[in-house]
Amino acid sequence: MREGRPPRLSEIPAFLEYMNTGWGTPDRTPPVVPGAADAAAEHRARLAAALPGRTIVLAAGEAPTRSNDTAYDFRPDSDFYWVTGCNVENGVVVLRDAGATLYLPPPAYPGEAAFWSDGRYGELWVGAAPGLDDWAKALGVDVRPLAELTEEVTADEEVSRTLAELRMYKDDWEVAQLREAVDRTVEGFAAVVREIPAAIAGPGERWLQGTFDRYARAYGNAPGYATIVGSGKHAPTLHWVRCDGPVLPDELLLLDMGVEVNSYYTADVTRTFPASGHFSAAQRQVHDLVEKAHRAGLAAVAPGRRFTDFHHAAMEVIAHGLADWGLLPVSVDEALSDTGQHHRRYLVCGIGHHLGLDVHDCAKSSEEAYQGGVMAPGMVLTVEPGLYFHAHDLTVPPELRGIGVRIEDDLLVTENGAEVLSAALPLDATGLEKWMADAAH
Repeated sequence: MREGRPPRLSEIPAFLEYMNTGWGTPDRTPPVVPGAADAAAEHRARLAAALPGRTIVLAAGEAPTRSNDTAYDFRPDSDFYWVTGCNVENGVVVLRDAGATLYLPPPAYPGEAAFWSDGRYGELWVGAAPGLDDWAKALGVDVRPLAELTEEVTADEEVSRTLAELRMYKDDWEVAQLREAVDRTVEGFAAVVREIPAAIAGPGERWLQGTFDRYARAYGNAPGYATIVGSGKHAPTLHWVRCDGPVLPDELLLLDMGVEVNSYYTADVTRTFPASGHFSAAQRQVHDLVEKAHRAGLAAVAPGRRFTDFHHAAMEVIAHGLADWGLLPVSVDEALSDTGQHHRRYLVCGIGHHLGLDVHDCAKSSEEAYQGGVMAPGMVLTVEPGLYFHAHDLTVPPELRGIGVRIEDDLLVTENGAEVLSAALPLDATGLEKWMADAAH
């Protein structure tokens, strides 16, 4: 047996010669979602009209390092994807008027040492890799090697804000992507509900988180955000993504989940289920109030209305309900005033946001365009009131402690009102019990 370090392959002429021969050509079709190239061209035209005469440089970014030489999965920057339809790591696009030049790192093919030695761009490592000409044909733009890029990639707040505000208005292609994301998410909820007995038997919250994440990867690109699965006292924790607890058979189970489809558009849906299949009296009491607030919020979504209207509509219902239960230390009017907000102890978060390529879409918009804006056709947003009674909150009666309920739907603002894209999931407690029973079969 040979001793010492293995030979460096780059130092062996016979190996190098052999590696350069005998390779066919794999299918190098770029993974472009149907319709994405045409949509990106329209998006570029909108951006050029909003910022005429500007040269804009956007980068795809790269996967962050997980540890040493391993990285997390790559996902392109949302603005970059919106104007290109391309998902190549370290890509850069330069926009002048409505024209685009896309700069990409060339893949390494047989005949190049990097083909077998470069773990990032070598085709032997990463699989069949489209070439620059392949991308140019698929996207309908000029594509050049990254080494030819002369423009500098810098942060530009005006460009970021403009893109965020343009992305508030979804075109037909984007709406279709979001419909697919929501439909897949509803299917994912059914897959998770079927696994509740298995989760109760041992693996707990993480089993359900893994179930949804597996579904999202199988029928989309990935989960659109860290999947939230909270059982019992974990349900009131707004972003319970640790999911390291048991699923308790007599407690509520809060599921906040969204599938990100291959075009990177994501859904964001929440329902709260009784793990046993039936709500207790106290659980139903809380769920019924959240449902009432949710319906008030849904009714306030329409073109021409202020973006904050659904927030105030839902909060008013919550405040009155808490007052009826004796949980407010002040009057409802004082609680709802700008100097009160006592009801927010049990609902400290906002109750809705724009939705699209990012789960909290258009976050770089100006305050005037976002919270101060007016709803218009083409906007897609969420409505998500809740009540979160922590197990250690001594202002809450014992029977309510540890109960957390959130209901969240995705809505498309239309010319005449709004369409609830996630309407396939029931809102009321009785409907949820029946849906659980049907999904289990």
